[in-house]
Amino acid sequence: MSDTTQIFEIYIKAPPQKIWDAITSPEWTAKYGYGGRGEFDLRPGGVAHFHANPDMIQMGLPEVIIDGEVLEADPPNRLVTTHRWLFSEENKAEGFTRITWEILLTVGGFCKVTITHDVAGAPMMASAIRSDFSDQGGGGWNWILSDMKSLLETGATMAA
Repeated sequence: MSDTTQIFEIYIKAPPQKIWDAITSPEWTAKYGYGGRGEFDLRPGGVAHFHANPDMIQMGLPEVIIDGEVLEADPPNRLVTTHRWLFSEENKAEGFTRITWEILLTVGGFCKVTITHDVAGAPMMASAIRSDFSDQGGGGWNWILSDMKSLLETGATMAA
């Protein structure tokens, strides 16, 4: 892990397609992590957006809180997107970062899920994505991956 590239890994007892769906399907993305509904057009140049949930909108966040573009989609193994927060003008000014999701089925029948996030030139994002969980909205990728794992393996999120 560095200031410009951060890597997060987790093992999930679920098939690759189910994990892929949890990452790319609006019905799934709204259920875990921060509860934002993801929208992906899974072709190069397609949109990669996350929409605010009602609580986020009440806090004053915009309807679209993350925008980006699909650079590569190889279902159910690999997804590469750009990623920019729209929470504030400062976040927007940091520009786009690059996220690579990789799903690898192991010989044990479970999957290794790896997120590689290139945050070069985005120090606010670099700090936030590795933050610890708090009731103020922190937790970053570790929180999101752990909550997705809980949902896929037990049917309930950690907050449920």
